Amino acid sequence: MSMYAKIGCVVMLLAASFLYARADERRHLCEFGIEGGCGYYMGDAASLPFSHVREMYGANFRYRFDQRWALQAKGIAHRIAGNNPAAIEGEPNTWTNQLINLDVAAEYNFFRFGGKCYDRRVKPITPYILCGIGVCLHSNVSKIAAYIPFGVGVKWKFAPRFNLQLVWQNNIYFTDRLEGVDALNNSYGLNGSNPLNFDLTSTISLGLTFEFAKEKKICKLCKH
Repeated sequence: MSMYAKIGCVVMLLAASFLYARADERRHLCEFGIEGGCGYYMGDAASLPFSHVREMYGANFRYRFDQRWALQAKGIAHRIAGNNPAAIEGEPNTWTNQLINLDVAAEYNFFRFGGKCYDRRVKPITPYILCGIGVCLHSNVSKIAAYIPFGVGVKWKFAPRFNLQLVWQNNIYFTDRLEGVDALNNSYGLNGSNPLNFDLTSTISLGLTFEFAKEKKICKLCKH
């Protein structure tokens, strides 16, 4: 085989690899991951943000409709704490309560999010926002409360199938009883007179997700 023939074969192999890599740019539709961080509570017994910060941890599942929109289901365990403003005799100066949160939220990426792609609009990092609906079990899983989760975050695809996410999520509850102690509820006498007197929790977490379930090929003879 002549030198020119060898060069031609190498060029053809490189071109074939290039075309195959380009044709197989199918996205993974699903992600599963874990996250951990910290959070705080604001309500009758804690009126300042970032006070009595406690740990949180959980897991999440995400389904991506396209490079902009996704739907996430998440479950976390979060301990909250606060003061004892009512100065109840015989009670400690602070209290804690365990929350279990389950929510579903829609996510919108500001940039088209994904891996290496010939579309220059697709970026490996993007800020995003989220909003949804959820339920919370609290007071030793004896009570349940609905809430609205919303927040902002940043995603980073640092490997073909792995992503990092940093998110600040806030939950507004349709209740004013997250303290789990009846005497601490409504310590300022606002219940009934102020419809915005709901409890709020806020968490800041770092998460790692793994992608799976690559989208199907259009047809058996096609590469994409």
